[in-house]
Amino acid sequence: MGIWKNWTKFEISWLFTFTMVNIYLFFAWSDSLIGLVSSISGMLCVVLVAKGKIANYYFGIVQTLTYAYIAYGYGLYGEVMLNALFYFPIQFIGIYLWKKNKSDQVVKGEDVKVKSLTKTGWLYTVLSILILTIGYGLFLKFLGGNFVWNDAATNVLSIAAQILMLKRFAEQWLLWIAVNVLSITLWLSALISQGGNDLSMLVMWSAFLVNSIYGYVNWRKLYQKQSHEVV
Repeated sequence: MGIWKNWTKFEISWLFTFTMVNIYLFFAWSDSLIGLVSSISGMLCVVLVAKGKIANYYFGIVQTLTYAYIAYGYGLYGEVMLNALFYFPIQFIGIYLWKKNKSDQVVKGEDVKVKSLTKTGWLYTVLSILILTIGYGLFLKFLGGNFVWNDAATNVLSIAAQILMLKRFAEQWLLWIAVNVLSITLWLSALISQGGNDLSMLVMWSAFLVNSIYGYVNWRKLYQKQSHEVV
């Protein structure tokens, strides 16, 4: 099995399909090289998260820096700050925390123990997201950014999802689904209104959306499996 050990046919075909689409766009539409690197490293990152693999953070380091650079060119300042000031340093924290909380059992190749949010945890999460989105949206509007409310919602949801990811909660994926839908809308609006050839950004976020749905299903299974083993 080699490098594909513990990978399902869906995971392999998903990664291969979106990688080929990105390579096609790079040559057919003169997509940017940095966009190609960002998209492929991002896809490798999220599919490894869905599998519960610590290696996701190494690809995350590359993706966050390249994506921040691209977003800056489109005036998406919220995306720039999120990736350069939050996502990038959080990759190193994630490596430490996930290594500290490795699973004793290997289930479909995962490395970490999975948890689930309580009703109280959900309440605090939703309220925090609403309050912070309003505040951050007003701040981005002050800076003169583009698509500020979509940008703000995407960023706040991303931060909340990232925190849940660090803490290994399966419900992170529900927030990632919302983030991916908003991000697709954000980049579609940016490309239509400003032009540009970074179509790989749309491909990347579409790939993220597919992966986030799969990730939620997989992490719920991992949680149930691990809980059963503990009992």
